Amino acid sequence: MSNGTEEPRVTLAQLASEAGVSLATISKVVNGRSDVSAKTRAKVEELLERHGYRRRQSSNVRTGLVELVFHELESAWALELIRGVENVAREHGMSVVLTETGTRQAPGTEWIEGVMARRPAGVVLVFSDLPHDFRQKLDARGIPFVIIDPAGDPSPDVPSVGSANWAGGMMATRHLIELGHSRVAVISGPEDMMCSLARVDGYRSAMNMASLPIEPGFIRYGNFHVDGGRDHALALLTSEAPPTAIFAGSDLQALGVLDAARQIGLRVPEELSIVGYDDLQLARWSSPALTTIHQPLIQMAEEATRMVLRLREGERPNNLRLDLATSLVVRQSTAAPLERNREALSGSHNRG
Repeated sequence: MSNGTEEPRVTLAQLASEAGVSLATISKVVNGRSDVSAKTRAKVEELLERHGYRRRQSSNVRTGLVELVFHELESAWALELIRGVENVAREHGMSVVLTETGTRQAPGTEWIEGVMARRPAGVVLVFSDLPHDFRQKLDARGIPFVIIDPAGDPSPDVPSVGSANWAGGMMATRHLIELGHSRVAVISGPEDMMCSLARVDGYRSAMNMASLPIEPGFIRYGNFHVDGGRDHALALLTSEAPPTAIFAGSDLQALGVLDAARQIGLRVPEELSIVGYDDLQLARWSSPALTTIHQPLIQMAEEATRMVLRLREGERPNNLRLDLATSLVVRQSTAAPLERNREALSGSHNRG
């Protein structure tokens, strides 16, 4: 039980004395300077963690930077997130620093040391989590971070912004079913990402609610890129009993499905309906324009940036997890299946 008093805050001078180094050396480690040996840095970092040292927040040391970290920066999907972060940064007179890790793994030691040297106002991460020791280092220096969560599986104590992936998968599949499709396949993203699994779960739920069987091989996991959509679609569409509709787990994969349909001479949407996911600008420019699930990427990035700046000011959100709604956008890549169109046409002729 607390006695109402608070432990005195450890000072840098006390830490220097305990570590047996100069105050200047302690200060260099705290401020992310590189001119400290790895052995001394590790020793000081251990002391900072043990004493729960947090740098005092002061407007005098705040920079006008928000750091945005991606695994990769190649896709139009990343550009939407950059735009959202820049919108809020601009409102606060700040600039955005972009970092690409080049791997689906968490960033390495060089990155965390660079962040400590740059001392941004906050860090926005576009992946699921950070190693525990990185989180401690950011916390010790008063650098908050928020995750824009594409994978859907951050730690419960980590501030994050995501979207309703299950609902998106359900809406996409239900749209195809309501058009009359019963042979619906899904090409989602990587199987080890929660967002991919959630979209597939939404697909399963819609099929089950309509009492429609899921054919063997109709659930596939791609890579969220054009080539993944193309390769899986070619396999599906050249099988003995192909689907009449495909729900792709990203707009880029949906473009790959469109390309596969062109290669084998299928007309979209007359002979194949396609639904994408994300609602990137390119979805409106494809031919035909792509029916898709709108994932509010720009708004997700804006909310994550606002959250990290509020954390910087010492505010703590009531809910650490914010999920934004998804919605269906119907364009020209979906229609009733060809056999239903033929039945309707035949019935019209008979009535005539």
